[in-house]
Amino acid sequence: MEMKTMSQSSWKNFLYPILTPEQGQSKANYPRLAVVGIGNEFNGDDAAGVLVARNLGRRECACDAQHVLVIEAGQAPENITADLRRFQPLVVILVDAAQIDATPGTITWIPWESTSGMSASSHSLPLAMLARYLTLEFGCIVHLLGIQPAQNAPFSPVSLAVSDAVNEICETFCQSLFLAQSSHAG
Repeated sequence: MEMKTMSQSSWKNFLYPILTPEQGQSKANYPRLAVVGIGNEFNGDDAAGVLVARNLGRRECACDAQHVLVIEAGQAPENITADLRRFQPLVVILVDAAQIDATPGTITWIPWESTSGMSASSHSLPLAMLARYLTLEFGCIVHLLGIQPAQNAPFSPVSLAVSDAVNEICETFCQSLFLAQSSHAG
């Protein structure tokens, strides 16, 4: 599969409009956003998506944003569709380790439609199939944020490059959510 990666800053430029509502929009009209962390935490860097969700779930910025739902989906993201049905998100961001032939820790947006040929060995359902279901069932927009792993060996630790990428994603989400919330606080 041919994959073009973005520069480290351009993934953020794509994220900001998703998280930040239009100027003057009231908090009640923020888009309902679900962040779904996917992966196997016992296979090294395959834990990237789960770690993003776990880290975000502990942060005040995500917990205080009532329009945001953070879910640790693990290896079976299809099992969280009931949570999504209750929440009714407008936007779902799937976060997962992805083999994109880039430097370990590289973060990029991947068109979910292009993942049908990707190996989904740690998932029981291919992400393209899950994304298609979510868009049809909930009428939401689905995005896939991928992190290039260094290794996925069983019972290995998460690499420093992927750990740094996880922290960068969480910081960027929180900065965006905080800015969106504070711009309407007064």
